[in-house]
Amino acid sequence: MIHGSIVAIVTPFKNGKVDIKSFQDLIEFQIENGTHGIVPCGTTGESPTLSHEEHEYVIEVTVKTVKKRIPVIAGTGSNSTDEAIRLTKFAERVGADAVLLVVPYYNKPTQEGLYLHFKHIASEVKIPIILYNIPGRSGVNMNPETIARLAKDCKNIIGVKEASGSLQQASNILYLCGMDFILLSGEDALNFPLLAIGGKGFITVTANVAPRDVAELYNSYVRGEFNQARELHYKLFPLNEAMFLETNPIPVKVALSIMGKIPNEFRLPLCPMSAGNLEKLKTALKEYGLAS
Repeated sequence: MIHGSIVAIVTPFKNGKVDIKSFQDLIEFQIENGTHGIVPCGTTGESPTLSHEEHEYVIEVTVKTVKKRIPVIAGTGSNSTDEAIRLTKFAERVGADAVLLVVPYYNKPTQEGLYLHFKHIASEVKIPIILYNIPGRSGVNMNPETIARLAKDCKNIIGVKEASGSLQQASNILYLCGMDFILLSGEDALNFPLLAIGGKGFITVTANVAPRDVAELYNSYVRGEFNQARELHYKLFPLNEAMFLETNPIPVKVALSIMGKIPNEFRLPLCPMSAGNLEKLKTALKEYGLAS
């Protein structure tokens, strides 16, 4: 069920509030262009600055708008175990297909603490769980051994979004968990390489602006058209870099505003791009054919 290009969709704002009309239009844009799944309320969706009510509202709107056309993997992680359970139960109740649970940030738990955190959440729900390992944001790396232990002990923990940037670690996860475990790339620059070691797809920022090409990279690979997949990897390479000129999701939201799809609005502490990086982003979009 969970595979391919899964967009980590942005949360558009307008006059300080969630812009639901623009958000629903973005969902349709993704589905029309072949995206295989959607993650609302992830890092790219600015979940840290959403209130609990907004967080739940965005998940529910996503489920109702998608209407089972593609899987919805709701971001429900938190550095508070109880809060993560609350959000995960809500996502399960409103019909999400799976949830994405980030490694607790700021607390810097031990590996045993990570194990107990995710095991407790998994015991409270039946919905499939994708772990999200992103040490650059959370301050702690979840070791492959911990992931394997969770996969063995919790039947509804079915995969991981791996964003450590290490192909060695990603390979070790599959070595320990087996090839049925769903390994998803969490870094767009590594989408193609991760498929080669047995990944099932990617949770992608770049698909927000170039959904068709990111989806086709995956489709080409699974059809055995490796040269075409590699060509798309290198075609997307400068765009992937442009999406991370500054802290995600600043560049991707600016790009979408340049494309006329959302207002150019963030919530502090995120802020508009610097003038120099804005020019680099505009150049990348123009060269890719996404802006004039």
